[in-house]
Amino acid sequence: MALSISAVVLLAIIVFLLIKKSGLKGGHAVVCILLGFYLASSTMAPTISDLTTSVASMIGSIKF
Repeated sequence: MALSISAVVLLAIIVFLLIKKSGLKGGHAVVCILLGFYLASSTMAPTISDLTTSVASMIGSIKF
């Protein structure tokens, strides 16, 4: 669960920075948010969740 919250916070920060610095319009951000909600309720949701979990564990296993 902590990973999901971290990902949400990270994505929210990225969207905020895109709005402020790169000229992303508020309407575009709303469309991105709606796309996320629709993807979460689609049949692709388990696949996307597995993919993000795999990528996160892969990044977590990297030794610096």
